[in-house]
Amino acid sequence: MSIAVVRGAAAFGARPAIVDRAGTHDYDALLAAAHGVARALLDDARDLAEARVAFMVEPGFDYVATQWGIWLAGGVAVPLCLSHPEPELDYVLQDTGARLIVASRGQVGRLESLAQRADALLLTAGARSARPAPTAGSAPLPDIGLDRRAMILYTSGTTSRPKGVVTTHGNLLAQIDSLVEAWEWSPHDRILHVLPLHHTHGVLNALLCALGAGASCEMTGGFDAHAVWRRFGAGGITLFMAVPTIYVKLIQAWRDMPRDEAARVAAGCRSLRLMVSGSAALPVTTFEAWRSITGHTLLERYGMTEIGMALSNPLHGERRPGTVGQLLPGVVAELRDEAGAVAAPGDAGEIHVRGPGVFLEYWQRPDATRDAFRDGWFGTGDVALVENGYWRLLGRNSVDIIKTGGYKVSALEIEEALRAHPAVRDCAIVGIEDEEWGERIVAAVVGQGDNVPDESELSGFLASRLAPYKLPRRWLLVDELPRNVMGKVTKPDVKRLFT
Repeated sequence: MSIAVVRGAAAFGARPAIVDRAGTHDYDALLAAAHGVARALLDDARDLAEARVAFMVEPGFDYVATQWGIWLAGGVAVPLCLSHPEPELDYVLQDTGARLIVASRGQVGRLESLAQRADALLLTAGARSARPAPTAGSAPLPDIGLDRRAMILYTSGTTSRPKGVVTTHGNLLAQIDSLVEAWEWSPHDRILHVLPLHHTHGVLNALLCALGAGASCEMTGGFDAHAVWRRFGAGGITLFMAVPTIYVKLIQAWRDMPRDEAARVAAGCRSLRLMVSGSAALPVTTFEAWRSITGHTLLERYGMTEIGMALSNPLHGERRPGTVGQLLPGVVAELRDEAGAVAAPGDAGEIHVRGPGVFLEYWQRPDATRDAFRDGWFGTGDVALVENGYWRLLGRNSVDIIKTGGYKVSALEIEEALRAHPAVRDCAIVGIEDEEWGERIVAAVVGQGDNVPDESELSGFLASRLAPYKLPRRWLLVDELPRNVMGKVTKPDVKRLFT
């Protein structure tokens, strides 16, 4: 369980755990700080008994000490997004009913009025971080079982109001163990962490897997393309994980560098043993450009807030562009058709998953929880097919599968074909309601540099690659696509561009 990761950290002692702007912090210091946080949260209580504790703390030592302290005290950790506006923060606080909030000194001002509205006690992160670990005479911290609720992360809200996804300590343990085994994490690893810490990708894949294996996590406090390249060039990093948008920005920054600097930082990538992409579909053009620049074949995987990671291209073996690989250890999955039956071999279907890593519930949404499961299987809403043993995503049932003229069309397939045009930097395909077609396929396109995509040229380009019923009926040139904080295109917002 996650609490086992905390307790297991004692075995790593003086090894570096967190590297942040304040310096390098070992596992002993991290544990001592976490115990201090736990006792500050407990005050005179013996167990928080799954009370929700929200926290808004910048990436670094204090973030992890706060997260671990909440768990040691028996609370449920609710990380808040640093970039979210006040209404979204208020929504999470009200939805979880958090009565304790921990904030960095720089975030306290943002949360004061929200804490008052939620009738919550606001504490400052780091104020007790130097407090020593408990002595023999200290009151014991609560015993935390595998079935205890550990964390609530909120869905991206790309298709509906965000829901709180509740994971237990047992769920987190299963997710961590699966990735540590599949990606061969070890105490010798050092990951450069640039991801937000309110989402599975940043919290579990990049942070908890590192600390569960006794590795070092170097936390930059955010993403800056040039800073990341400089760090690659300095060497010593073994892992890097990012969303496709970050890789696109890194490629653009690299192409703008002087030739000698570009060669030096690209050579620095040789010290890395693994680079991972996830949270959104990785364009094949980005996959190929990254391999050309760095020599690294990006490992694409598939997961979601509710299940952690389920599929991954192999650490050793062929990584096929456009696919999300094969089942991870401990994960069972199958494809089902619209009637709920197992899809025939070679047919597409909705991914259903079961296993110890699958979440417990949607917070205070029993109907949504019930509807998400069928006979113990969680329906992801994602449609895929299996080709020669590798899973290929076709998109979300609700937003990426367009029903037009009696056909079911994958928006991701059209997007992938369109990105191959030299005048297209990015694009989004959506379906809008249409009396004749049911849904009409439309395209929002971001141009490449000074190249202005021409509608007739793009139509002709796709016509040579796709069936006629897959071609967009309307085009819109935009400067940027609407995205959430994890870089995912928000398709409902794209649809609104056409209204």
